[in-house]
Amino acid sequence: MQPLIITIKTAAVATVITFFIGIALAYFVCKLKRGKSIADAIIMLPMVLPPTVVGFFLLLIFGKRSAFGQFLLQFDISFVFTWKAAVIAAVVVSLPLMYRTTRGAFELIDPNIINAAKTLGISDWRIFWHILIPNAKSGILAGVVLSFTRAMGEFGATIMFAGNVPNQTQTLSTAIYAAVQANDFDLATKWATLLAALSLIFIAAINYRLASNR
Repeated sequence: MQPLIITIKTAAVATVITFFIGIALAYFVCKLKRGKSIADAIIMLPMVLPPTVVGFFLLLIFGKRSAFGQFLLQFDISFVFTWKAAVIAAVVVSLPLMYRTTRGAFELIDPNIINAAKTLGISDWRIFWHILIPNAKSGILAGVVLSFTRAMGEFGATIMFAGNVPNQTQTLSTAIYAAVQANDFDLATKWATLLAALSLIFIAAINYRLASNR
C-alpha cells in the first residue's frame, strides 16, 4: 500500500501549500491595476504546458547543473528524485487550479461591499479576512478539492523530477505506469480503479457540500 500512502501524503502536503499560495496570488492579481493579464498567464502556464515539460523545467531549476541547485548543494540540500520533489511537482501543477478558482470567487463579490467597508475605515487586512474569505469560501473549497485531486493524479512532472523510486517517490500514477511496463495489468487495474474511486469520492463530497450551502 506504499504507493497509496505516498500519494495521499504528497497530495495533502501539496494542497496545504497550494491553499495559502493560491489564495495569496489570487488576492494579489485582483489588486493589480496593470499587468494583470501577464501575471495571470505566468501563474496559469503550468496548466497548459505538458506535465513532462513542467518536470523538465523543475529539473533545470533544482538540478545540480543549475546555479540554484549548486547553491542548495552547499547546504547539503537536494530535491531531485526525493519525496520533496514529488511535493514540489504536485504544487506546481495544482496551483493554477487553486489560484483561478479563488480568483473567480473573489471577482464575483460585489465591489460595493468592499468600497463600503473602505469608506468606514476598515483596513485591507480586515476586509480580506472578514469579507473576501467568507464570501469566497465556496470557491476556495472547490479549489482545494480540485487541487487535491489534481495532485493525486499527477504523473508527468513527478516522474521527470521525482522519479519512480519504490517506497519513496512512487505514487499511484507512477505505480500504474510501472505495472503496465511490467505487463502486470491486474495490478495496474487495481491502482487505476482505486485512484479513480478516490477522485470520484472527493469530487462528489465537494458537490454535496456546495449544494448544501445554497
